[in-house]
Amino acid sequence: MKTELLIIGSGPAGLQAAIHASRRKVGTVVVGNIHDSSLKKAKVENYCCMELFSDGKSLLEKGRKQCEKFGVVFLEQDVIKVERNDQRSFVFDLTSGERIEAVASVIATGIAITKLGVKGESEYHGMGVSYCVDCDAGFFKDKRVAVVGNGSAAVSGALILTHYAKEVFLVSKALEVSRNLESHLDEAHVIRVDHRWVKEIVGQHNRVAGLLLDNNTCIDVDGVFIELGAKGALELFNPLGISLDQEQFRYIDTNKKQETNIEGLYAAGDVCGSPFQLAKAVGEGCVAGISASDYIKSILSEIP
Repeated sequence: MKTELLIIGSGPAGLQAAIHASRRKVGTVVVGNIHDSSLKKAKVENYCCMELFSDGKSLLEKGRKQCEKFGVVFLEQDVIKVERNDQRSFVFDLTSGERIEAVASVIATGIAITKLGVKGESEYHGMGVSYCVDCDAGFFKDKRVAVVGNGSAAVSGALILTHYAKEVFLVSKALEVSRNLESHLDEAHVIRVDHRWVKEIVGQHNRVAGLLLDNNTCIDVDGVFIELGAKGALELFNPLGISLDQEQFRYIDTNKKQETNIEGLYAAGDVCGSPFQLAKAVGEGCVAGISASDYIKSILSEIP
């Protein structure tokens, strides 16, 4: 499948970018689910021109209808891999196994990291506990590692780790992934799937040493990758060399046009840093949608 613009994330930043791009006659696909947006459960009262409380869910649903009115296509899936096809396009792998090629992309994934909330998680963060397989897999070459999670990020993370670790455990209560990912998991015989859950992350000498499971058995591992949601922007785009802010190295660095350091790649919303407010997300989404549209039209005008 090919499109002109692919937007990752269907929260306020992604929806606003889609509205502006589609109104400018740019073919637009949005990947994500509005139910994953942090705005869904929020009550909004500090947004301009809104007198009364409004629930985030209804705002998101209205935004999607606006987008669909202008021809935006929504795919309720996750992106699990991004590659640069050439200097004029990107290729995105989805959980369904489908590949989408796009001239430009807007990252609007937000920054939420879902934590396990178990003993040892915070204590050993950075000392064996990680939330980013693509960022940290190289530190566990020939080690024993575990990936915790039920969704696409967990399975794709476990598959990546097979190229580094000597043994990979996938701890999952019940896998909720596409048939395509499940078939890849079945073919990866070095991955051991355990359908129990984590009770505690155990450490020794200031490093992760194992996982205590809910039946009180322990798996000896050197690292634990917690993947409880979709892949985040930093994990997806780190292999492309995306630049982060120079203060915390947690957020994507952009200019006033919401451009990243990678040509054709834009970012908007919480993924660009604070303040984490609806108004900022919508404003940056607007700029990103317009900037990406201008870029796409300039690229297409050069093609004979």
